[in-house]
Amino acid sequence: MTGRLLVATPALRHPAFRRAVVLLLDHTREGGALGVVVNRPTAMDVEAVLPGWQPFVTVPGRLFQGGPVALDTALGLVTVPGDESDPLGVRRIVGSVGVVDLDAPPEVVTPVLAGLRIFAGYAGWSAGQLEGEIEEGSWYVVDGEAGDAFTDDPEGLWSDVLRRQPGELAWVSTFPDDPAMN
Repeated sequence: MTGRLLVATPALRHPAFRRAVVLLLDHTREGGALGVVVNRPTAMDVEAVLPGWQPFVTVPGRLFQGGPVALDTALGLVTVPGDESDPLGVRRIVGSVGVVDLDAPPEVVTPVLAGLRIFAGYAGWSAGQLEGEIEEGSWYVVDGEAGDAFTDDPEGLWSDVLRRQPGELAWVSTFPDDPAMN
């Protein structure tokens, strides 16, 4: 499922994943899964954590909370235009989206990038755990679009991704934040 999106179902009420959209960066049955929540900007500028990268991050220019695991680590997600080989310091995940080595000098890496987001922490699942959560109805697994991880409206991404799905799944986008208010 590497490169696909996990969209939290309304039944998933855990605070770290409530209405989350997770881009899966790695998934194997034996090794588990790793991804980043792409719709949780924090109030903190990237400057506070990685000063050299602030001038290059995509709007809104904030640090994103990538998940509840290892919040003291940073991960950079990028988009690279074209089909050429991976630029120095970048490993593509799917299509134009990849991860960037944040230890590389930003001035060397960023000239070839079309988008950059920095995440504190990540979401991780042990072998079989994610499959169990999908089976129990916690996640929808859908195809993403290249711009999902770099949207100007990350808070609206949950609804946007669901709205473009076929059939009844699109209706879930209108599910009220508090079902009691329905």
